[in-house]
Amino acid sequence: MSEQPTTGPIALIVLAAGQGSRMQSDLPKVLHPLGGMPLVAHALAAGRTLEPETVIVVAGHGAEAVRRSVGKLDPEAKIALQTEQLGTGHAVQQTIPQLEGFSGKVMVLYGDTPFIGAETLAALIKAPADVAVLGFEAADPGRYGRLIVEGDELQRIVEYKDATEAERAIALCNSGVMALDADLLRSLIARLGNDNASGEYYLTDLVALARAEGQRARVVICDEAETLGINTRAELAAAEAAFQTRARAQALADGVTLADPATVWFALDTAIGRDAVVGQNVVFGPGVTVESGAEILPFCHLEGCHISAGATVGPFARLRPGAELGGDVHVGNFVEIKNSVLDEGVKVGHLTYLGDAHVGERTNIGAGTITCNYDGVMKHRTEIGVDAFIGSDTMLVAPVRVGDRAMTGSGSTITDNVPDDALAIGRARQVTKPGLASRLMAALRQKKREH
Repeated sequence: MSEQPTTGPIALIVLAAGQGSRMQSDLPKVLHPLGGMPLVAHALAAGRTLEPETVIVVAGHGAEAVRRSVGKLDPEAKIALQTEQLGTGHAVQQTIPQLEGFSGKVMVLYGDTPFIGAETLAALIKAPADVAVLGFEAADPGRYGRLIVEGDELQRIVEYKDATEAERAIALCNSGVMALDADLLRSLIARLGNDNASGEYYLTDLVALARAEGQRARVVICDEAETLGINTRAELAAAEAAFQTRARAQALADGVTLADPATVWFALDTAIGRDAVVGQNVVFGPGVTVESGAEILPFCHLEGCHISAGATVGPFARLRPGAELGGDVHVGNFVEIKNSVLDEGVKVGHLTYLGDAHVGERTNIGAGTITCNYDGVMKHRTEIGVDAFIGSDTMLVAPVRVGDRAMTGSGSTITDNVPDDALAIGRARQVTKPGLASRLMAALRQKKREH
């Protein structure tokens, strides 16, 4: 658990307006997935560790798609619109009306920079300065902006295009992340100019403006890996690899057994309890919680589900959003579960689909069972009681209820409710025709020879 800042109210600004043309995509850059969730989700999650009073996301390219995605990720977040991409300073200017009346610190993050940690943000927000900038020592400074420091004080930030050769030789680089007092931001942001090589309004120019007014500016240094920004598909792939490596290491450190860590894929919000066991080639999509002691066997795909202690899943099982597995539930191979609750001790061995269902304690679901939950327009629910036995190849045509301790015969199509303790059989009576199989096969073979 990271230490929480004690600086008073915090406002979080996430810049997410860029097109990301180097991604070669119609999708806004910040909506490309990393760890099963959009890039902007990582910035929002990191910023939320500061417990901000308000969150503002600046959208521009693909603004409506960004608005929809942010609305799902963080319904309380506000959207500021940057209709023209005229630089980072111009982007932050668009948030000023939504910061009216706010008094405290403002943290500026970037929607395409997913790896900045909670501890780093806490150190930045608590830095003893009016303006605090996150910097890093770059192995290859390249085209990053440079931080010009004298003693403990940050004097100014110079963009690469505007830097002298001596300034380009400096290895201390600017991440773009900044924290400053809200009143100071409001007083300086309108004074930004665009007299530079790019003709843009740089947020970084706030440092020099603040220093000219006698304000303090400091640098907080983090590891270069935290500042990785995503601009291309190749960088996104590298970021995914880095994310998965970190997630696997964290799971192992938390007491999770990974049979083959390199083949397990995590999402940003995957939560797994200690002493859980995860087999090879398991994929965790968003929204998965696995309690302590549960076991996920190889080749499973899980998303939006909850698995209780003692449950076993797989191999080759798929749990979709809304799947809730109680304690000691067994879900076997080639079983798919969606929007269904399985109470304690339920067994679903193999080759079954359960959708929009509730299955009571200790009930056994036979192979090939299907809840027929969709009529082409509406979804309908299936209710199965406790200690019931559903025979193999049963079609449960919802809405329908199978009572406590009830049974269905194998191969049945159940269209009516089954009372407690009853046996329901819904299939045609078998008719046997002696000798017909041999005669039919002989006729078919003769027909094939003739053709």
